[in-house]
Parts: sequence; C-alpha cells; structure tokens
Amino acid sequence: MCGIVGYVGVREAPLILLKGIKRLEYRGYDSSGMACILSAKKKISIRKSPGKIKVLEDILSKRPLSGVVGIAHTRWATHGFPNQANAHPHLDCNSEIALVHNGIIENYTPLKKELLKQGHKFSSQTDTEVIVHLIEKFLKCSSLEEAVRKTVRRLEGSFAIAVVSAREPDKVIGARLGSPLIVGLGKNENFLASDVPAILDSTKEIIFLEENEMVVLTKDTCKITDFNGHAVQRKPTRITWDISLSQKQGYKHFMLKEINEQPEIVENLLGRRINQETGRIIFEEQNIPEEELRKIRNISIVACGTAYHAGLVGKYILESVCSLPVSVEVSSEFRYRDLIIDQETLVVAISQSGETADTLASVRQAKKLGAQVLSICNVLGSTLTRESDGIIYTHAGPEIGVASTKAYVAQLISLYLFAFYLARVKGIANENKIKHYLEDLKKIPQKQREILKSQRQISKLAQRHAYFGSFLYLGRHINFPSALEGALKLKEISYIPAEGYAAGEMKHGPIALIDEYRAVVCIVCESHVYEKMISNIQEIRARKGRIIVIATEGDDKIKEQAKEVIYIPKTNELFSPLLTALPLQLVAYHIAVKRGADVDQPRNLAKSVTVE
Repeated sequence: MCGIVGYVGVREAPLILLKGIKRLEYRGYDSSGMACILSAKKKISIRKSPGKIKVLEDILSKRPLSGVVGIAHTRWATHGFPNQANAHPHLDCNSEIALVHNGIIENYTPLKKELLKQGHKFSSQTDTEVIVHLIEKFLKCSSLEEAVRKTVRRLEGSFAIAVVSAREPDKVIGARLGSPLIVGLGKNENFLASDVPAILDSTKEIIFLEENEMVVLTKDTCKITDFNGHAVQRKPTRITWDISLSQKQGYKHFMLKEINEQPEIVENLLGRRINQETGRIIFEEQNIPEEELRKIRNISIVACGTAYHAGLVGKYILESVCSLPVSVEVSSEFRYRDLIIDQETLVVAISQSGETADTLASVRQAKKLGAQVLSICNVLGSTLTRESDGIIYTHAGPEIGVASTKAYVAQLISLYLFAFYLARVKGIANENKIKHYLEDLKKIPQKQREILKSQRQISKLAQRHAYFGSFLYLGRHINFPSALEGALKLKEISYIPAEGYAAGEMKHGPIALIDEYRAVVCIVCESHVYEKMISNIQEIRARKGRIIVIATEGDDKIKEQAKEVIYIPKTNELFSPLLTALPLQLVAYHIAVKRGADVDQPRNLAKSVTVE
C-alpha cells in the first residue's frame, strides 16, 4: 500500500527521499509528500500534493527543501479523499512534529474525540492525524522516543509510522504493528523504509522490524526496542540482489520486462532446487522436519489475488501427485471461518510480498489451532516468512509491475517442486514418474521462449480486441485457475470487465451474456478435457461470440472452430498452466497499452495490500 522513506545522515535528505519514494511507486499511491528538518532553525518544512510524484517534484523545484533529516511518503487513500490536506506528512498543532503512516487506525474516532476535547486542531479527514496529535500530547512531559512509545500503545489496528520532531532534530523514529517497516544501516547515515528497493542503492544492510517494535535512528546509532521499552538485539540481513533488477532495462513497461524474464527465472529456480547429481529436490529454508510432514493428512492453501489462483493450480498438482485432500481459500474468508484444522493440517500460505494483511492473519489463526505453516514467498525476511514454520522462497527478484506476472509463475514452479518433494517424503512417490516429471519441467523455459517469439502476433490479436466491452475466460481442470488469472490480469490493467469461469459452468449463467460484442477466451490445451472444451466453443459460435483460443501446437482441429488462435508448445497436461500464463498476460498487456492505460500502476490498485 503506502510507501515510507526516512533518512538521517550527512547528505541532503530531499534527494534521497525523493529517489526512495520513486522506487516505491509500484506499491500504488494517489498522493505524495515530504518533510525535512532545518536543523539550524529547528523548524520542519513540508511539501505535499495529490497526484503523481512528478507533481511533488515540480513543487520542490520551485520551493526546495533542505536538511539532513527527513521523511517522505506515498499515500493510498483509506480515510479521506486524495487531496492536499489528506496527503502525508501530517503536522501537530505547533508544526513541531511531522509523521507519515501506512495502515489503518481502527480506534481513531474515539481518539479524535478525546483530542478535540483537549483542544487539538485537525486539518484532515485521515485516521493518521490522531497519531501525530497523540505524540504532541505526550511530548509535553516526555522525550520524543517515550512520546511515540506511549502513543503506539494507544493505537488499535495496523500501522507503520515514521516520525521527526524539530525538538529533537537529529532523530527519525519508526514503529510497526501489522505493516512492514525496515531499517537500512549506512556509514554516517541510517534509513527507514517500507520496502527494500527504496534504499537499496544506499545500503544492503537491512534490519526487518518485528511486530510491536520501534526504532530510534540517528546518523550514527540504531536503537530497537519493543513497545514496552525492552531492548531488542538483531543482526542485519545482507540483501544480495541488485537494484538494477528493479529497473526497466529498455522495456517500455515493467510488466513487459517481467513477462519476458520468466524463462530465466524458471531455469534458475529449477537449477537451484534440483540437485543435478541425485535429482533430489532441495529446499534449504524448509525447516518443517520430515517426520512432521509425514503426519500431514490434509493441506489448506490460503492466499489473495493472483497468489490465490496459483494456489488453485496447486490444489490440482498436490492432489494428483501426493493423493492428499487440498482446500484453497482466499485469506480474507479463511481467517473469519470456524476452522476445522489441527496438527495434521499443513497450511500453505502464498504471498509475493509476504506482507498481505489477510494472509498474515490467516497464518496466525492457523498456528493457534496447531497447524504447521509453510510459506511460499518472494521477499526475503518478510513478516510472513518470519512467522512460518517453513519457507520456500520463489527467487523471482523484485516485481515492480502491480499486476503479478513472473511471481505467479515462480509460485507455480515452487508448488510443483513441493508436491514432488512431499510425495517422496511421504513415501508415495513413483520415483520413475517423478523423474519424468522433472525432465518435463526442465523443458518449460525453452517452451516459454518459443511463446515469447510470437509476441508480435499476440500483440496484433490483442489490438483487434482492445475495444470489446467485456471478456469471458473459460478453462477446465488445471486450466480453470488459468482462466480466472487471465480475467484478473485483463480487468486490473485495462479496466475492461472480465470474468473467469470453469467452462462446464457456462450453461449455468454466463452463456446468457454471449453475443457478438463479447470476446470469449478459451483455453483448449491438449488434455483429457479437450473434447469438452470443443463443445463449449461450438456453443459460443452458435451465439456469435468472438472467440480467442489458446491451443497446443499441431492442433489442426481447432482451426475449424476459431479464427483467432494462439499456439503454445506441447507439454504434459499437468504443466500447461506454466505455458498458458504467458499468452494470457501478453493479451492483457497489449490490450491495456492500446487503450492507453497505466500498465505498471493501474488505478486504485496497490502492489502490497498491507491493510484489510
């Protein structure tokens, strides 16, 4: 959601802060702002504006800020419209404290009433402003550190905050509960941020704050405590990936770059996970003992958005390979149910960022009931990985485009490999079958490259369909989730209404919508449900629906059924979602580009949903 950057050091803060929030644009935002301390005058100056960071840049070029201590923010509105008054940073009544915040304060209404009675003046509609006024209240008889500590103990909900004060102009203070916050350590300077890319070109030494922790930074010191003031000792983690991975590298959009990176990511992931001598699968971070995995009788997958669709594919994989019952639920529903899980349940939590609020809440609920938790995650040291019993990192590198592409495929690869690993651990694997599966899996990167060679054809096809009023995506069996994911990709970046359905459900409602003005994307790979999909296409043709088909190379029969066909190479049916993902992503991308949409930062969307 929102992005936070803080700096204290010897360099000019505004340049560092601006660069930092630019690197967090992918998280989604509708306004931005910055506060710096003029230490000689012990005065805070702020600049903020709704709209893109470029608007803030223009303001700063006309009215520059200066100072070696400051905080900056990109806001995604939850309370109050996206306007200048509601943009962060927020100030106290005396303009001596500035604060930025990510999260939702659930008890802000009673707190605001209390503060209004005490004479505090509010200038925004946000929940955030109560925090800075509480700090102001406690600062009258406390240090800044103690005032922040007293404040966070009054807050209910989720938050990550960064605070500066003209009274103590050499400090930046951060605190977190439910929203991510990291510390970057430098020489004669220290950093605060909501995500690693914001500060990675300045430092690779990162400390991930845990729940209910706060940090006081000066240019030379880093002091971490819990909300009760107890000291916390934690060694930094060294980030090994390079900032260049989060650049476009010649592509028009991050999304297109990340689609094209998929063959290399799959290749690297397989090379990392499969021992070339023994053929065994290696999960170095998977810390659940094998004897515990042998006791597992059922699996429950929890995730949101694209990760949920990966989980649905995972259900087909795990049930087929491991012969275990698997349920898949969106995290926002799972967490509120009367759960029937126990010590023989493995909960698999999937999240690109590892900070998805509903998924974290689901994991905590599952652990209370005794379940083991395995996380499939892309971000090293994220909250999800720290709270899980075992971890499978997807190693996809930073994904900047809001619409997930390469992370989705990396999640799928991780699920395939985990299924083969678990089957061996539980002693239900046919070794020859697993060996053949792995050989087929190793051929996927080259087949993905073949699909990417047809990008020009896919682009032309997409442009011919860019102005259809709505889309229907249909698939069966393991490609039913692919249909859901294809529809999600299109709607989130092009804003065209799109629905994904199991093709067998077409006659139970969606068929009423089919006419010459609606495009229907059918996933018709070589599979045991092929003839059923052909029947669906014939029904669509009878109602004049405009059909786009994703089919297997060499399928001559499909040419009789549809004029618009995208071919993918032959592969084992089990692995077909790894190939169908690419044309679905490319169709969505090129339609969105043709319509002039902001592909990398779609309206109203955030990369990491850290609030409910």
